[in-house]
Amino acid sequence: MRLPLLAVALLSATAAAAAPSYGPELEGFDYPYPVRRHTFASQGQDLAMAYMEVTPERPNGRTVVLLHGKNFCAATWGETAAVLARAGYRVLALDQVGFCKSTKPAGYQFSFSQLATNTHGLLAALGIGRATIVGHSMGGMLAARYALMFPEAVDRLVMVDPLGLEDWQAKGVPYQTIDAAYATERKTSAAGIKAYQLKFYYDDQWKPEYDRWVEMQAGLYAGPGAERVAWNQAQTSDMIFTQPVVHEFDRLRVPTVLMVGTKDRTAPGANRAAPALAETLGRYDRLGPEVAARITGARLVMFEGLGHSPQVEAPDRFHETLLRELAAR
Repeated sequence: MRLPLLAVALLSATAAAAAPSYGPELEGFDYPYPVRRHTFASQGQDLAMAYMEVTPERPNGRTVVLLHGKNFCAATWGETAAVLARAGYRVLALDQVGFCKSTKPAGYQFSFSQLATNTHGLLAALGIGRATIVGHSMGGMLAARYALMFPEAVDRLVMVDPLGLEDWQAKGVPYQTIDAAYATERKTSAAGIKAYQLKFYYDDQWKPEYDRWVEMQAGLYAGPGAERVAWNQAQTSDMIFTQPVVHEFDRLRVPTVLMVGTKDRTAPGANRAAPALAETLGRYDRLGPEVAARITGARLVMFEGLGHSPQVEAPDRFHETLLRELAAR
């Protein structure tokens, strides 16, 4: 059901008033599985990556690593992890440094190469030599970088509505400084998060089950670590904008599946672009086929009528497709 604008505004106001407050490492927000921590040194700091591991009752010998998007956390993959484990996969769902239940460093040079290296180190510590890497949104960009850096460690790459299927800066979207992005991040509210996701993720159609993910994100901005959270988010926004992977897709040499929702219109920075340009950005219905054609042997899945988060919007449909693609050889 498409909600009238007034109803959306009222719902957003209610969400803002009821937004919880969580700690700087998402203390107070429950994950569906026990959270473990991988400690390591990086850029002169002691850091920790939080992760969940789900072990199957009847292992099939394969491991799937789930990488979250910028506005998501490992917890968002909870249902997917359960489905995969029932099918025999060992599953790891990670929180990257700067996000969710992982360390929020005071000073850190964020790059996809650094996050990929951190991820590779965690898998090595767990004795995982090869895995299927599944990344959603920003996690899709990270998954692609991981596959480019460590192809021998990837048996399959799955990108779900990944960011970076186009180079926004090259198309003319103005740059935003980290300071300016930080100022914007400090204004983040549950109402703003919900309005953004409603427009770009869910084609103006909201379901009550989406509220949990709005609260998860908004609670970090409302908590005692809000300044650090906002700074890391500004840094990672800069990383996404200035470190495109789209120009390197033709170098991928691992079996690749690209999944996109035809209603997805996500385009970071589109709000800074001229209206005529903004209208052309984030057209996943067009970008999906264009990019898949550039990746040797890639399989393209188009989710007709779905937006940016098919695993949230239509989990049964998404999981059926994901299991089929993972089983294909």
